[in-house]
Amino acid sequence: MSAVAPGAAAAAGPGVPLAERLRSPALLLVPAIAFLGFIYLLPLIDLVRISLAGIPWWTHFERVFSVPLYWDSLVRTMQISATVAALCLVFGYPTALLIHRSRGLAKVVIATAIILPYFIAILIRTYAWMVLLGRNGPINKLLQGIGITDEPLQLLFNRGSVLLGMTAVLLPLMVLSIYSSLSRLDGSLVRAALASGAGPIAVFWRVTIPLTLPGMGAGFLLVFVSALGFFITPTLLGGPGDQMFAMHITQQADFATSEGFLQALAVVLLVITLIVVGVAGHFLGFEFIWGGSKLVEAQTPPARGGGGARRASPGAGALLADLAGWPILRLIGRLPAGAGAWTVRIMGGAVIATLIVPIVVVMIISFSKSSFLTFPPPAFSLRWYEKFFSDSEWMAAFFNSALIAALSAAIAVSLGAAAAMGIVRSTIRGKTLLMLILVSPVVVPPVVLGLSLYSLFLRADLVGTPWGLAAAHAVGGIPIVVVIVAAALQGVDRRLEQAAAVHGASPATVFRTVTLPAIAPGLAAAAFFAFLHSFDELVLSLFLSSAQLKTLPLRLWADVNYQLNPVLAVVSSLEVLLVIGGIALARPVLSRSGGAA
Repeated sequence: MSAVAPGAAAAAGPGVPLAERLRSPALLLVPAIAFLGFIYLLPLIDLVRISLAGIPWWTHFERVFSVPLYWDSLVRTMQISATVAALCLVFGYPTALLIHRSRGLAKVVIATAIILPYFIAILIRTYAWMVLLGRNGPINKLLQGIGITDEPLQLLFNRGSVLLGMTAVLLPLMVLSIYSSLSRLDGSLVRAALASGAGPIAVFWRVTIPLTLPGMGAGFLLVFVSALGFFITPTLLGGPGDQMFAMHITQQADFATSEGFLQALAVVLLVITLIVVGVAGHFLGFEFIWGGSKLVEAQTPPARGGGGARRASPGAGALLADLAGWPILRLIGRLPAGAGAWTVRIMGGAVIATLIVPIVVVMIISFSKSSFLTFPPPAFSLRWYEKFFSDSEWMAAFFNSALIAALSAAIAVSLGAAAAMGIVRSTIRGKTLLMLILVSPVVVPPVVLGLSLYSLFLRADLVGTPWGLAAAHAVGGIPIVVVIVAAALQGVDRRLEQAAAVHGASPATVFRTVTLPAIAPGLAAAAFFAFLHSFDELVLSLFLSSAQLKTLPLRLWADVNYQLNPVLAVVSSLEVLLVIGGIALARPVLSRSGGAA
């Protein structure tokens, strides 16, 4: 952006004139870091302080671990999260392989079918499974139609429905993580193994699996960490014996006498999450959080947790394959050569159906003439669309969400885009740490963040205000913007910027005439997904909203808990159409996101 190499002034030391230092792209990081420091890190620190306010300081934590209700719930949460991560790995790998091996239009369709549900609100996806598994749902009707059962089965409110719902919600995260590793796989290694006489199954076990272990590990840990903070899906699909730890935090929040103990519950969940992330970062590098490559830092040797772990992983993976794989290979080596390909197609097809069918069923039900949820609809009508658009409460909730989402997107884009410029265009030290701070909100359980923000917002009189909710939602929107805009910036030819600077253009002119037009699609995609993130946000709104300010997710949450009718299907269908439009807008940028930052 100037004749001086970007970031060189910041890295050169005190001998550089002040004017040059002030032109450094690294300064663009300051607003986002300051915002997150005040509205994200400080509330978390205050949360820890309150949890330690007992006499002695460990009083509240002792209660967490000594009361069977909370201890059992914590163990159950770990078990469910690990099971969901394992299920996502088993079904996600064949799906990622299916995308990798597909070509042309088929690849675009399959990838879209995986990505689309990922951006639809968890509440809506969970509602879709409530419809699908209900007594009058299509699964029960199919089982009765083919004679397997005479009466509807109780498919809801049990551990199986919780595992199914959570796995379906988190599967896209696993697929995208593994596909990122597959897309970076050197095809010449596979061809060399085949040319040396190894069969397809041996090549898969001996070459593909070891080289994609980092992606598998990253996907497993991301799913596990995400599942730790779940409470929407278990609440709606589970029974009394399926309560997860985050659910106790929301329940205790209703009691004023819980202060201190409530914060201790949140701190326990936060510490477990941070331990998992820290261990994963040590072995995989913290880049696994944002799915990017290692950040280039000024005069800094390679981090121990990054490239070194990845260079060692193929050897470790090969050893694991040798120890466990050869007996398995001897057993399955008798299968026909095409067995592996058909396994990938069948399992990948099943995953796609699991992700897409519930959404399609809900969209069809939105046109039902019936007054209750049943599939297939007895007749079709637009009565529920008319009811949604004519209901003043639904429309008020919709406009509240749209206003808050627009404000939140504006905050997230202005701060996140500047931070992405600072990360990509500067060569300052500590880039990985700065990037970790910027994207860390994605790994903090939403219930923990919501509880920590409540105390701050209460003191600042921001509870139940549009600006307060917008600022809270922007905490989660900034990581989305940073990753997408950083990916877009990576695609900009730096020589064009340097040429403009050499010919006398100021940094502002270079940005306006060269950089901004090049990253405009990325900015648009980032703005859309930041808007959508806020528009869908439920957990923070539960803590920070008020009776006078109801958002659309809050209205959905109330109706899903107390009454199920096709109006909810209308809201779900409208959001699906909104997401499809955003995916079409963002597809050129998302295709480059693997190299973000």
